[in-house]
Amino acid sequence: MQKASSQNLSWMACTKAVPLPHASPLAKWFPGTHAVEMAILKIARMGHPVLLQRAAEIPDPTAPEIRRLAQDMIETMEDAGGAGLAAPQVHVPLRLFVFRVAPHRTIEGDAAPVATTVVVNPVLERLDEEEVLSWEGCLSLPGMRGAVPRGARLRYRGQGLDGAPITAEAGGFHAIVVQHEYDHLDGVLYPMRMRDHRLFGFNEELIRAAPAPATPSAQDTSR
Repeated sequence: MQKASSQNLSWMACTKAVPLPHASPLAKWFPGTHAVEMAILKIARMGHPVLLQRAAEIPDPTAPEIRRLAQDMIETMEDAGGAGLAAPQVHVPLRLFVFRVAPHRTIEGDAAPVATTVVVNPVLERLDEEEVLSWEGCLSLPGMRGAVPRGARLRYRGQGLDGAPITAEAGGFHAIVVQHEYDHLDGVLYPMRMRDHRLFGFNEELIRAAPAPATPSAQDTSR
């Protein structure tokens, strides 16, 4: 997929487009067009400035261009085999992420798998001070992973694409992936959360060096 001339429009490559109403409050991110076909989006990699800024609130979660963006993000996440994807990762600096907890990703603390979920304008709240050490990967850092301290349990709130409120409590991988994606909305990549960068590297090298990098307290959620 070729990158569009504007970084904020890269998600629209290889799609057909129709005009947006000029009065749309989202026109600054989607000037003139919006996608009408599903698309695999270009993922920003570590080093791109869009990953280092705080994303903007979405004024209307029900806007058709937000629904289309979320649908394209889900398709991109599934195509890449990821567990989550935040809008800044596809060059759109808005506060939205998608995620899923597949059965094979559940770990201790997960109540159940979670179907693909879209959260707009999320807010997180830690429920206690307990932490877990989680081996994490990221679609914006392909081929790498690291051991990241995360809150063990949290509550998050936000809105769905219909504008209805979303509230949930999470533990296990559910809590980890929500924290990981939320960090993207504040310009934070998982290596910035790490306390021991000896537990960070390319997947092949970490596998070759095992068991030294994989401490007993680190839960591997990067698969």
